[in-house]
Amino acid sequence: MNAALEPALRGRTHVLLDFDGPVCSVFAGLSAAEVADRMRQRLRDAGQSITPEWEEENDPLALLSRISRALPGLAEQADAVLTELETDAARLARANPDIKPVLDACVGTGRTVLVVSNNSGQAIDLYLRREGLTGQVERVVGRVPGEPASMKPSPRLLLDAMGETVAARCVFIGDAVRDVEAGHAAGVPTIGYANKPGKAAKLTAAGAVAVVESLLPLADALTSIDSHL
Repeated sequence: MNAALEPALRGRTHVLLDFDGPVCSVFAGLSAAEVADRMRQRLRDAGQSITPEWEEENDPLALLSRISRALPGLAEQADAVLTELETDAARLARANPDIKPVLDACVGTGRTVLVVSNNSGQAIDLYLRREGLTGQVERVVGRVPGEPASMKPSPRLLLDAMGETVAARCVFIGDAVRDVEAGHAAGVPTIGYANKPGKAAKLTAAGAVAVVESLLPLADALTSIDSHL
């Protein structure tokens, strides 16, 4: 077992999961760059002007943030367009084969699973239904519609997911530096999922309490650790 996993998981009754990465590759079938292109085109078709700066952005979530900062009045419309496109992408998303053992381990040990993501809740719900995972996830917390500032690294989504549960009973699993930053701001330890080369060092430097390159050790640790539930 990864030695850092035991202290990170012991006593944690609520497992918060990022969506894109740990659960699936949401833009595997419909790429992020294509979603950004379609997003721009939808906005053009609706009569909106697209600035050169927006043309250069291939990350649709980053594009949403840029639009919101430049034209706050357009945030709700842009978010609605992106939600539709993310839902299309979720239909083509590639599952992470290691997530099912993690969910099984959580359910088997009485832990609550919450998906907390910058992606839209609508897209996440569709994916979970598609994969038959809704019974293993207590709640989905996606970005607040029309409020891109709610996205990580803001702690807002994590805090919303936690509700009345104290941070000491929670652990977050994410694959990006912004996940670690959001966890730190919310007072929740984050286990970094280094699913691509170079991520381990970045997640460690950001302050992840443990880093794994596969989710399978996490599933094993959840099952074997006495969590005192």
